Amino acid sequence: MPCPALPERAARAALAEHFTPAQLAADLATFSAEEVWERRVRNDNSGRLARYKPAGELGNAQLTCQFIIPSDEVWPAALADLGPDCPLGLWARGGDRLPQLTARAVAVTGNRNATVQALAHAAAFATAVAEAGHTVTATLAYGVDSAAHRAAALAGRATLAVLPCGLDRAHPHDHAQLLGSIPANGGAVLSLYRPGTAPSGATLKATSVLLAALTRTVILIEALDHAEAAMRTAEAATALNRPLLCPPAAEDVRADGSARLLAEQRAVLVPDPARALALL
Repeated sequence: MPCPALPERAARAALAEHFTPAQLAADLATFSAEEVWERRVRNDNSGRLARYKPAGELGNAQLTCQFIIPSDEVWPAALADLGPDCPLGLWARGGDRLPQLTARAVAVTGNRNATVQALAHAAAFATAVAEAGHTVTATLAYGVDSAAHRAAALAGRATLAVLPCGLDRAHPHDHAQLLGSIPANGGAVLSLYRPGTAPSGATLKATSVLLAALTRTVILIEALDHAEAAMRTAEAATALNRPLLCPPAAEDVRADGSARLLAEQRAVLVPDPARALALL
């Protein structure tokens, strides 16, 4: 008796669990996700893929959150700018709100170990962005990103969060309450990774790129050069031709990345939130 056809959603979730989008881009240009999965299973001598049960794994994972794919109406169209690195799918809580949230998404990001000035800028810029009708978008990291979410929430506006781990956990773990509050207050939370996935260097890097791709503009409040995830988001923003805005950099080593981007004219100086809104 032939096996039932594998749904596209389950095939994409299975492929995303085992491969990067770039590893599959050429095959997916010719074959359906279901066909690509079947071909990969046949060519896997280890038997690892054959032991993986896509439909069952997806069903279990979707008890926690929804897996959305590019054919869904709520899929963020801006992700097409990633080309062969466009995700196979996204795990979401509050995914039905994505069209409204991503239409005017603006990243507000920066250092985890932020200066006092940066935290004040994060609150001021996030409040202004949110009150102007844009969606504050950030990770849940300590420092600038979580401060941006909280400022927008105090303004009564929904936000969009992007996590480098499965949506069954917060990163950092003690921001679990913040994670739960975002979809509860009309926002959404997204991840490239299925429930159960722990954060790592690789997931942090990919999430930085996703954050830039989802948004119209990136406001980099403060970043330590070469080290912070926020700098990877800024670099991705310039590669994707997203405007990159920076408030004046503090005279602190923690702002040397922001200062360099401004000096190289890769970022636009925004002395206050009003100037940022004018550019938006």
